[in-house]
Order: sequence, then structure tokens, then C-alpha cells
Amino acid sequence: MSDLIFYTNPMSRGRVVRWMLEEVGAPYETVVLDYGTTMKAPEFLAINPMGKVPAIAHKGRVVTEGAAIVAYLAEAFPEAGLAPRDGERADYFRWMFFAAGPLEAATTNNSFGVVLDERQQTMAGYGSLDRVVDVLEQAVAAHPYITGDRFTAADVYVGSHVNWGMEFGSLPKRPAFERYAERIMARAAAVRAREIDDALMPQQAPADA
Repeated sequence: MSDLIFYTNPMSRGRVVRWMLEEVGAPYETVVLDYGTTMKAPEFLAINPMGKVPAIAHKGRVVTEGAAIVAYLAEAFPEAGLAPRDGERADYFRWMFFAAGPLEAATTNNSFGVVLDERQQTMAGYGSLDRVVDVLEQAVAAHPYITGDRFTAADVYVGSHVNWGMEFGSLPKRPAFERYAERIMARAAAVRAREIDDALMPQQAPADA
């Protein structure tokens, strides 16, 4: 058994982690799970009681949640050069967790038709979808990559959200988003990851976790 096991479904946020694994370049074993069956089976619930993917097991230790997995892999495999350097750490953590927090919450609520009134916006961590989108646009337009002039693991996570958001309509196709997505999605590891997951798609039936 591999030291690094990846639990996923090609129709899930596991695609983000697949890209990160391909960027890292370390050998890994893939376990593809079905929604509602193997993903909810006792064997996987022992790994992630949430019954959700993605998850990884590295040398016997489990990591769940996409942003955490991406950040963990950057630290666990420093030779890949995807962890932040001293001058990059502030933007690295800021924007990775902006995507995991305000962006994820705002776009999810919007997809469910949840619109916050003015009072609720003061209470919600993201405020409003429009504000989140405007702030994200400023972030990706400021530099070639989210931390500056160098690609890092934060671009895997933020970039996946930007690309998917435009693809599925949860984010507008603003020029800054399009330029950023085009730049990072053309990376060899990103292309390879998409090809691997796309090849698994016919074996899966779409369903909700």
C-alpha cells in the first residue's frame, strides 16, 4: 500500500486535490468512491466521518477539507516548491482561506437562492456575493499569481474556485478572472489532472453527497 492514498470522486472537489497531487509529483494511490454507497460505508466513515471527499491518508495520518489538504501537501513535499516563502506567507494564507471561507459560503448560498438582507450581511462572514467577487477580482488582478510572481499551492486552490466558478456560472466571467484562469489551468499538472479525472467520469453516476 502506498504511503499516500487519495480518496475522491471525479465529480467532486477532489479534482482540486488531484491537481495538487500532480503538481507535487509524489506517487499516490487513488481510491474512487461512489456517492451514497462507498462514500457512506463504514470503511470510509472511519477515515472521514463526514462521508465526504476529498481526503488523503499520508503515512497513516488523515487530512480532510480541500484547502487543508492542499496546504498540507505543499508542506509535506517541500521539494515541489509550492509552499510559501517568507515574503509570500501573508497573501498565501489570506487568499487560500478567503476562497475556502467567504468565497465558498457566498457562492454556495447564491446557488441555493439564499439572498441576505442588509442586517444579515452584517452578520455573515462574507457580507455579500458582490463584495466577495469584487475583492477576489482585485486579488487575482494584482499579480500574475495570488502571492506575487510565483505559482504556489494557493493558486491551485484559488484558481480552481475561479475556473469552476466561471464554468458553472457562480462567478462572472470578468477579464481578470479569465486571464488568471487561463494562465494557471494551462500548467502541465493541471492538464494531466483533468485528463485523469475526466477518464474516470464515465464510471461514475452523478449524485449529491
